Amino acid sequence: MPHSNTRLHLWIPELFTSKGGIQSYSAYFLAALQHSIPPTQLEIFLKNDAISNLPLPSKPQWHCAGHYPTSLRTLLFSAQLLKYGIQHRPDLVITTHLNFTLAANVLKRLANVPYWTVAHGIEAWDINKPALRTALHHADRILAVSRYTGDRLIQEQGLDPKKVVVLPNTFDSDRFQISEKPIHLLKKYQLQPDQPIILTVCRLAPQERYKGYDQVFAALPLIRQAIPHVHYMIVGQGSDRSRIEQLISDLNLQNCVTLAGFVPDQELCDYYNLCDVFAMPSKREGFGIVYLEAMACGKPVLGGNQDGSIDALCQGKLGALVDPEDISTIAATLIQILQKHYPNPLLYEPHLLRQHVIETFGFKKFQATLTDLLMS
Repeated sequence: MPHSNTRLHLWIPELFTSKGGIQSYSAYFLAALQHSIPPTQLEIFLKNDAISNLPLPSKPQWHCAGHYPTSLRTLLFSAQLLKYGIQHRPDLVITTHLNFTLAANVLKRLANVPYWTVAHGIEAWDINKPALRTALHHADRILAVSRYTGDRLIQEQGLDPKKVVVLPNTFDSDRFQISEKPIHLLKKYQLQPDQPIILTVCRLAPQERYKGYDQVFAALPLIRQAIPHVHYMIVGQGSDRSRIEQLISDLNLQNCVTLAGFVPDQELCDYYNLCDVFAMPSKREGFGIVYLEAMACGKPVLGGNQDGSIDALCQGKLGALVDPEDISTIAATLIQILQKHYPNPLLYEPHLLRQHVIETFGFKKFQATLTDLLMS
């Protein structure tokens, strides 16, 4: 089992060439490891980043495969992992993507190196590849980002429940702070300070429709009957935008919807503070970091009750959970929240809500949980 002198290899898809949930989780995972393990005991392997991508000068513990041609990168990266694994014989390999367990399983057979892997969401569900299923069964530990993801893996793959533990997502609480509605955004989008605003932050792509923005659109006519001046804003870009624009037109919602498009990370906090409720009634979310960011800004949150959102909202203790297919319930719940009638007073205590989400999901908690797992 891991111990304080563990020599560890960490395998990551990428940290710097793209952004997403797995990249964010991997970055926090690495930061937590660096607090727990001396640099000399940690080697980091990045599949899609090149040395030139690194924000700091290259160090011996960084190994990058991003310079390889895309068509050969998976093969050459796997060879790199096995080469260093056999040469250095680490005490433990941790992969932040399930697909890397294929190479980890080979290394375990060749050099008896144990491995852990992280299960996030969709990539962990409905796995049909025999080699990947075998690699999961041979993993020494699986870190699921939510109890939902872990339970689903156990059920679908017949895994030993003792191997699966939960290490929830975390977030940067310093970046997301409570403040008044930003005047510059009110002016930019021609909104009134007292105008109720619903916000969703997600990528606009066909494969992301499970996030539930279509359901919010469908609920808007019902919401407008009770709150005529309500406004819905989506932050995010992607290939689904043209379809969404047509949907907005079909529902005659042009005057109460804003598609804000891409927003840089450093400006995202302002958009959370612009809204009165954050809504993402998803049905296939592995966890949902955006929920944490919104709550850290003191905002009430609505999520779906059929996926990892349940974990992010602590079974409803931190927010509202609804059937993501039930348009009338989505509408009624958003009306309740906006009219301040929702029967959970925490939603209307911004600073207390922020405190709870930081205590439950802040980086210190994440780091402490990971350290305990490494020492157990």
